[in-house]
Amino acid sequence: MTVYLGADHGGFELKEALKKHLDAEGYKVIDCGTDSTQSVDYAPIAEKTCLSVLSDDGSLGILCCGTGIGMSMAANKVNGIRAAACSDHFSAKYTRLHNNANILCLGGRVIGIGTALELADLFVDTKYEGGRHQHRLDMITEIEKSQH
Repeated sequence: MTVYLGADHGGFELKEALKKHLDAEGYKVIDCGTDSTQSVDYAPIAEKTCLSVLSDDGSLGILCCGTGIGMSMAANKVNGIRAAACSDHFSAKYTRLHNNANILCLGGRVIGIGTALELADLFVDTKYEGGRHQHRLDMITEIEKSQH
């Protein structure tokens, strides 16, 4: 599986740790930026990462900023993206299991690197359960379609 990573300056160090960890776990990791802790806007990085995920069936993305919230807000503006800012194990697992999220957003100033690596593992290792949850995702897709 391919995992696309993106971060602004607030999430750069977390992204670098995730890149090393996921690569060691055997995932194909593609870095969508940024490449330093120098201040940068998060929205373009979120968009680039999300479009990469959408163009690569079966892939997932992880976005990092200071809180994970700004990245999740930007990511969820892209049709077809279901991004969730998570800081606990239950949410990271169930956002995949029940919501089929394709982007995990993490806060480099909110959680430690060890927790972030555990949340990333849960996210990428959990498969969507489908079944009774699918009609809710279909409803989200209908909301997206109605906005055009």
